[in-house]
Formats: sequence, C-alpha cells, structure tokens
Amino acid sequence: MKEHYNVIEAHGNTNCFSEQNFNRLLVTMKERMVPEGSHLFWEGDYSDKLFYIKRGRVKLTKSTDEGKELILYMYQAGDMVGQADPFFSTKHSFTAEVIEESEVGVIEQKDLEILICQHCDFAIDFMKWMGIHHRLTQTKFRDLMMYGKPGALCSTLIRLGNTYGEKTGDSILINKKITHTDLSNMIGATRESVNRMLSDLRKKDAVEYENGMIVIKDLSMLQDICHCELCPNEICRI
Repeated sequence: MKEHYNVIEAHGNTNCFSEQNFNRLLVTMKERMVPEGSHLFWEGDYSDKLFYIKRGRVKLTKSTDEGKELILYMYQAGDMVGQADPFFSTKHSFTAEVIEESEVGVIEQKDLEILICQHCDFAIDFMKWMGIHHRLTQTKFRDLMMYGKPGALCSTLIRLGNTYGEKTGDSILINKKITHTDLSNMIGATRESVNRMLSDLRKKDAVEYENGMIVIKDLSMLQDICHCELCPNEICRI
C-alpha cells in the first residue's frame, strides 16, 4: 500500500532525514503543549521517548554535586531532543527544561523501533541523526576543556552566533538576550570571570552590546582564541 504524508520540511537537527522519513516520524508523534518553566524530562528518568520541538525553546542541563547548573544545549523549533538509545532501557543523563511555551511532538520508543525495523532507509537517517548528536557532544566537551575558560567563552559566542545570529556587514548580532549568568552556566565558570573575559573582548573590539544583546564584531579573533576547527553549523551550534 502506498504511504501518504503531509509534506513538512525538516530543519534544525532533523535536516538529516529525507522528506519521506521525516514525515514518517511526524505521523507517529503525539502533540503536546508544554508551558514555560516545566520539564520534558528530569535527569534519572527513563529515556523511553524523543521530543520534536515544533515551536518554542528547551535547554538541556546537568547538575553538579555542588548544585550548580551547567547548560549543555539550547534547542529550538526543528530540533529533536532526547537520549537516542532505541532497544535499550537507559536513563536520561540530563534535564530538559522548557524556557518558552512549546509545542512538541512526543515519539514513543516502541513507535521508533517499528520505524527502524520496517524501513532500512529510515534506520540510516536515524543513525545520521545520532552521529550528529554525538559529534556535537564531542566538540562541546573539547571546547570546554581544551583551551581554558576564554576558549570556552569564545566557542560559546560563536555557537550562539551560528544559532541565533543575524549578520549585518561584518558583524553578527546574537538575537537573543543572553545574560552573563547564562554564559557562566554554559561554560562552567563564575559570573564574575565571564564579566572580566567579556570586558577584555570588548576592549579588543571583538564584541560589543546593542540593546542588551551581544554583537560579534571580530569573528576571526574569537576563532583564534578557541582554535576553531570550522565545523559545519549543524555541529557548531549552542
């Protein structure tokens, strides 16, 4: 029997799926509205679902033993969120907090397993999605650990620019208000040290502020500080 789908274009971290396979995924989803401040899942919950963000934003966090929150990822419309372990009962290593009222599609593990078993081309696309997810994790940990806090901050600014940036001439406006506390939680530093590092970058004319938002003025300087490897934007994102 021929399959029929509503044609919706994949984007975000799901653009590795073909049109047909993305729509196979769409028809398995159960829609849910999730209010700001709630959670899709908590660290330690069983990872038996994936979540596709149709509208809104979600952040993935990890809590340290001292109770400090480390922001690992910021997801938006077009992204699929969750721990990708089909066929295994594992627990989430992170917490997913909704930071804007969101409309999500919930994909049950059993439905994902059926798609993987029935369609070999879907299985290949899903493996591509898992590969992007793992490479993103590897590059983020590299940036956080290899070149100190200045390198981690510059890498994070570049990722924010790739995710939320609006290019104007040679400058990139990060079109989301990101606080110094947010940046400190993204790189595992204190807010005071982030203040100092941003002040140094402003003195070097690498960044500036416009209406409370960060503007990257000298991208190449940030790339030099974090030893940028020029990863594609689907990997170099927040």
